[in-house]
Amino acid sequence: MEFIQATALDRDYLLKLRMLTMVEHLEKSGQFLTELEQQTRLDDQYDCSYLVVHKGVIIGTLKYQQAASTIDIMQIQIHPQHQNKGYGSEIIKQILRNAQAKTLRLTVLKDNPALKLYLRLGFKVVGEDDYEYHMQIKR
Repeated sequence: MEFIQATALDRDYLLKLRMLTMVEHLEKSGQFLTELEQQTRLDDQYDCSYLVVHKGVIIGTLKYQQAASTIDIMQIQIHPQHQNKGYGSEIIKQILRNAQAKTLRLTVLKDNPALKLYLRLGFKVVGEDDYEYHMQIKR
């Protein structure tokens, strides 16, 4: 699996992917965002966005940022055609393999099925807000 830095040319694809994968979960949590608000979230720290490529095919996106002792996973989105094939798990495992002694942190919407994946991979809930669980795994 490869993570290729997203460019401005990838923005339309990433916005469509966001709409396909996030709207249902956001609305289930009570967050009804306009397309402009979705664009604003996409553009936030866009330089941390990567295309996830498996065997030459773009299957989704990963947005993450590394610091000295942490890795913040801001977004993982797998295109619906490629969901339920273990790709989300493989992305996390690949990051964990390269994390060395860093703490991985992420947030997940409370009703998002990805919560089960993160718990299964060893993440612990360390906090929450109205919409999300804050999770981490220490290496």
